[in-house]
Amino acid sequence: MRKYIDVFSRIFVGGLFIFSGLIKLNDPVGTEIKLEEYFEVFSADFGSFFQVFIPYALHIGLILVVLEVVLGVAVLINYRMRLTTTVLLLLIIFFTFLTGYSAILNKVTDCGCFGDAIKLTPWQSFYKDLILIVFILHLFWYRKSYDAVLRTREGHAVIIGVTLISFFLGIYAIRHLPFIDFRAYKIGNNIPEQMKLPPDAKRDSVVMTFIYEQAGVRKEFTMDQLSQVDSTYTFIDRMDKVIREGDRPKIIDYRIESPEGEDYTQQTFQGAKLLIVMYNAQHTSEKNADRISKLIKDMEGMAESIILTSSSSAEVEAFRHEHQWAAPYYFADATVLKTIIRSNPGLTLWVDGTVKGMWHYNDVPAADELKKLISGS
Repeated sequence: MRKYIDVFSRIFVGGLFIFSGLIKLNDPVGTEIKLEEYFEVFSADFGSFFQVFIPYALHIGLILVVLEVVLGVAVLINYRMRLTTTVLLLLIIFFTFLTGYSAILNKVTDCGCFGDAIKLTPWQSFYKDLILIVFILHLFWYRKSYDAVLRTREGHAVIIGVTLISFFLGIYAIRHLPFIDFRAYKIGNNIPEQMKLPPDAKRDSVVMTFIYEQAGVRKEFTMDQLSQVDSTYTFIDRMDKVIREGDRPKIIDYRIESPEGEDYTQQTFQGAKLLIVMYNAQHTSEKNADRISKLIKDMEGMAESIILTSSSSAEVEAFRHEHQWAAPYYFADATVLKTIIRSNPGLTLWVDGTVKGMWHYNDVPAADELKKLISGS
C-alpha cells in the first residue's frame, strides 16, 4: 500500500510544482507584481522592513519560480530526497502561511499560485496547500528510504539542465512578453466585450436582511426570521446581503482620464489607437525610446498615438519632452496598466477596441507592421 502512496505522492507533488512553476515562468513580471502586493501588506501589518524587498521582487520571484520547477523534477526522479523533501517542506510551509494569511484576513485576494491561467480564491489556495503539505510530509517522513531513479551524474545533469532552461525561459519572458497570454487584454480580445457580462452569466444571490438591536447587541434577521423579533428589539436598518457572488466581467477596472479629469475611456475604443503604456515614468526604460518616438511620427494619419500612465503630469511631461514622444497622455490605474502589458514602456495596438498587437520595448515594431494589422492584410 505504501508503495502506491509513494508513487502517487511523487507524481502529485512533482507534477503540481512543475505545472505551477511553468505557469509563472511564462509571466515572471506577474509574479513580481503579486510579491510586491504581499510585501506592501506585510509592511503595513508587520513593519516597514518589508519595503526593503520590493525593489528585488522580480529577482526573488524568478528564483522561487525556478525552484518550484527544479523541486518538481527532483521529486519525480527521487533526486537527493533528503535535501529535496526538506526544501519542499519549508517552501510549502511558507506558501501555506501566505495563502492562509490571505484567506483569513482577506488581504491579498489572489495568491497568483497559477498566474493568470487559473484563478483561485484565497481559501481555495489555502486548501490546495493543506492537501499538498500532507503528501509532502509523507515524502519527508520516508525520505531516507527512496532510491534515486537516475545515477548520480545523470541526476546532476538533469537538475542543472532544468535549472538553466528555467532561468532562460524566465529571463526571456521578462525581456520580451509572456509566451502565452492568459489576460483579458490579450491579442484578439475586444475590450468593450470583456467589460460586459454575457447573457447567461450568473447573478449575485441576494437576501433581504433586517438589523435589530437588543440590549446593545445588533443582530441580523431574514424575512423568514422576523417572527423571532419582539418588543425588546429596536429596528436599526434594512440591507441587501450578498450570500453568493455571481459572475463578474473579465475587465471591471479599465478607466482612462484626461489630465483635466474627464473620462476618456470610450474614446480609446474608437478607430485605430497605438497605446504607449508607461505606468511608472521614473522606472521607464529609455532603451529604444527613440524608436518609439519615430514610430509615433510614422503612424500619423494611420493611428492615434496616446500615452497611458499612472505617474504625475510633471514626470510624464519631462520624459515625453526628453525623448520627443509627440503624443498626448492620459491617466489610468497602475495595476490596470501592468495588466494590459508586462512592459514599461509597452506598446499595444487597438482597432475599434480589439487588440491587434502587443510589443515589449525590446521589440518595437516598424510602422509597416502596424499598418498591415490596421488594414487587416
